[in-house]
Amino acid sequence: MKKNSGIQRGTILGLAAVLASATQAFAHHPMGGATPSTLMQGLLSGLGHPVIGWDHLAFIVAMGLLVGTLRLSLAAPLAFVVASSAGVLVCTGGWPLPFVETIVALSVALAGVLLVWGKSAGLASVALPAAAFGMFHGYAFGEAVVGAEPTPVVAYLAGLAIVQFALIYGVAFGTRAFGVLAGSLVPRLAGALAMLAGVTLLLTN
Repeated sequence: MKKNSGIQRGTILGLAAVLASATQAFAHHPMGGATPSTLMQGLLSGLGHPVIGWDHLAFIVAMGLLVGTLRLSLAAPLAFVVASSAGVLVCTGGWPLPFVETIVALSVALAGVLLVWGKSAGLASVALPAAAFGMFHGYAFGEAVVGAEPTPVVAYLAGLAIVQFALIYGVAFGTRAFGVLAGSLVPRLAGALAMLAGVTLLLTN
């Protein structure tokens, strides 16, 4: 019992460290808000954007917890990453998507609901919504490279894919390695925070 409590406390502290580092990154964006113009600038911007946007980071962490605690395959995060890349291209191509900020906020709240609910779910029931939400997260990411040349856009897509998949996989692997189960304290606490963050975003959009 004590061992499990220690594992849960350690996992909570680890998640807190991730969120704290993300908060520090707000003041240190690789491009300072400028549109990337080189391959390296595009890559750095892509690596930074999912971390400095706390709404996107909250969804990514929640996705990792869902994949890890529900013992899902990596097809679910892969669907999200691929769809987010498509969303970037939709944005840079000039095709509008409606209610982007609202749907991003809704995705965070719903991910929190699933974590608090703590029930097992099939791959399709997670992967399909993840892909749908990924399109809107990607569209929001794409606003950073509107008007950029193809080379930095491609590098930006690579950076986004690397950091998003790494974060989701890292959280999922950590929960599995430490034996964190769906419905236990850690995912439910994280889910409650995600729900609060999502509702706050919905009310302020």
